[in-house]
Amino acid sequence: MAQKYPVPPAEKFLGIATTSVGCGPGGGTPMIARVAVVDYRGQSIFCSYVLPTNPVTDYRTNTTGIQAADLQPGNALPWKEVQQRVAQLIRDKILVGHTLWQDLSVLGIPHPAVATRDVALYQPFRNALRSTSQIIGLQTLMWHLMRRRVQETHVCALENARAALDLYRSHAEEWESTIAKGQWPSFLPPSTFSRCYL
Repeated sequence: MAQKYPVPPAEKFLGIATTSVGCGPGGGTPMIARVAVVDYRGQSIFCSYVLPTNPVTDYRTNTTGIQAADLQPGNALPWKEVQQRVAQLIRDKILVGHTLWQDLSVLGIPHPAVATRDVALYQPFRNALRSTSQIIGLQTLMWHLMRRRVQETHVCALENARAALDLYRSHAEEWESTIAKGQWPSFLPPSTFSRCYL
């Protein structure tokens, strides 16, 4: 009989996702506009718009749904406050998300790679979809693995955080068993993966 490895307790996990707008020439530089943090069951524990630290040149409204009014005082919190609150929430937690390194990068928060579960890089998901692309989109993963549609009208940080956690939970025992056995379930090798989170 195969040995079973316990999944860490639910309170150890948080899901996280961000939505960015564009700044700089042509809006090509991402700047955080919204962040959502959810617990293991997808309940929101922090969700906020973020005041811009630079002039927004592209709200990416067609994909983000974000309007200029969302990023005004009264609707959004200062970036530093958001950064501090999120950093405090995720300390000593296992973070679940999709392309987590991008979320952590726009937040300016480091997190140990060993304490991340990134559904974009999980090798069994890639194998199931027979994917050769660098990154599989969350929409694609959710549809092929859970037959669920996400991001139908726009990209929502709260929806994305919940979706990533649902994907993780669907394979939690297998995922944690692989890690407990000292194997590496990520598409990226450990050295490259770790660099994403420093």
